Amino acid sequence: MTTEGEWGIDAVDLDAYLARVGQPRRAPSEAALTELMRAHAKAIPFENVDVVLRQHQGISLDVVSAKLVGRRRGGYCYEQSSLFAAVLEQLGYTVHRLSARVQPRRPGPYTHMTLVVDVDGKQFLADVGFGAGILDPMPLVDGHEVDQAGWVHRLEQRQDWWTLQKGGEDILEFRLNEMHPIDYEVYHHYTSTHPKSPFLGRLVVMRIEPGLSRKLLGRELTVEKPDGSSETTTIAPEELDVTLKDLGLELTPDELQRLKAVY
Repeated sequence: MTTEGEWGIDAVDLDAYLARVGQPRRAPSEAALTELMRAHAKAIPFENVDVVLRQHQGISLDVVSAKLVGRRRGGYCYEQSSLFAAVLEQLGYTVHRLSARVQPRRPGPYTHMTLVVDVDGKQFLADVGFGAGILDPMPLVDGHEVDQAGWVHRLEQRQDWWTLQKGGEDILEFRLNEMHPIDYEVYHHYTSTHPKSPFLGRLVVMRIEPGLSRKLLGRELTVEKPDGSSETTTIAPEELDVTLKDLGLELTPDELQRLKAVY
């Protein structure tokens, strides 16, 4: 059984976070959760720059809050979801911190941090750390479908396992087993240091908005639309700064130069 004290949620300045995402304080409700999740996705990009530059300072909430709120940077799942969970709990929601396997048909580890939130007598998958994927909360109901920025996603229950599908493909699998901070410390260590980690060797920046998904993977920027159309452009090093700013990510001059060197 997890507790709020275990997670140190007071390390997050709630008012500063709400200012960062442009939202007022609101009592817990499905509608308020939806608006906050959308605002989070709009304001905070998914990115792994610190992992690529070998300068990641860890995933304790004080570090995460200083980076994503104070320095207006982005982050990946452990940063995004731990920050969002702390905010939700301060606002009065009940949050379950879980682990999941991305692309479960492949033999990858269960290292993704995801969230299930209780509100209005229901449970919702509220995964703000899934890159350019989920924009709105998904009711934890077998067979339920939600339009996510134009792409239909579906949740299916198989015994005690939940599977998230997109276009008929399983993209996320999880159980309702509560995690502890040390679990994510281990997952983060693997994700940020292991040679086979998909986040260690290439730049990953993702944004989603209604009708548009943008993914910078290495040098390739892919823009996708719900109708199936997509366009991929190779980004030269001299174009990197402008491209990152367009994706909502502004680095220091030193970070930009070091990123170009490994880009």
